[in-house]
Amino acid sequence: MQGNRSRDTKPELAVRRAAHALGLRYRVNARPLSSLRRSADLVFRRERVAVFIDGCFWHGCPEHHVASKSRVEYWGPKIEANRRRDADTDKLLRAQGWYPLRAWSHEDPAEVAFRVRALIDMRRAATG
Repeated sequence: MQGNRSRDTKPELAVRRAAHALGLRYRVNARPLSSLRRSADLVFRRERVAVFIDGCFWHGCPEHHVASKSRVEYWGPKIEANRRRDADTDKLLRAQGWYPLRAWSHEDPAEVAFRVRALIDMRRAATG
């Protein structure tokens, strides 16, 4: 598992490029909350938006996740724990006034960037 990147993956870089091209500026691989030991792929502190680009295998994509045939006793609970942690992270962020946005790694980066842009615009309009 050491060979698997936790940051700067191809889907993440593509979304970052697309978001940057839309004029968005963000923190990369940062903790939205200092008390939360979890990092978001893109963080917009002022607007309180945390963007997560989830890998289909690691986070159990309903469309593309294929259960591992080897070490089923390890991978099944591991993927389920990742899903629970993702849900817990979203809940904790919302409780602190943050808006978590999740995208799958297979989604079109430009469409994800447009969703991020729309959310940022909405949050900016709400805060004045």
